[in-house]
Amino acid sequence: MALFSRSRTSRQVTGSAAEYVALLHLQKNGLQLIERNFLCRGGEIDLIMQDGATLVFVEVRKRSSRQFGGAAASVTPAKQRRLICAAQQFLQRYRQPPACRFDVIAIDGDELEWLRNVMEV
Repeated sequence: MALFSRSRTSRQVTGSAAEYVALLHLQKNGLQLIERNFLCRGGEIDLIMQDGATLVFVEVRKRSSRQFGGAAASVTPAKQRRLICAAQQFLQRYRQPPACRFDVIAIDGDELEWLRNVMEV
């Protein structure tokens, strides 16, 4: 028994399940996983994938329905800034950074939508 076990909230469990569904979808479409849940001081990136020569930073959003704007609409300007900051931290690993893009996997209920190149940096 661990002294400091951390139980996960239902929101965390749902988020992890959505990330797994997104990962399977992206892999089925030819992308390769580089890293999952990259965390740094500036933010977090759910999935970092390789699509040919392009590095893809993927934000996964899950909502039960589109009633309040849906999953894609939940990627606010503040969230976009945190994603960019985290991506910049990740890219410091590279001597010559590769081409990259930001994608969103939006899951509303059981419907998955893959939005490619959603932000210009």
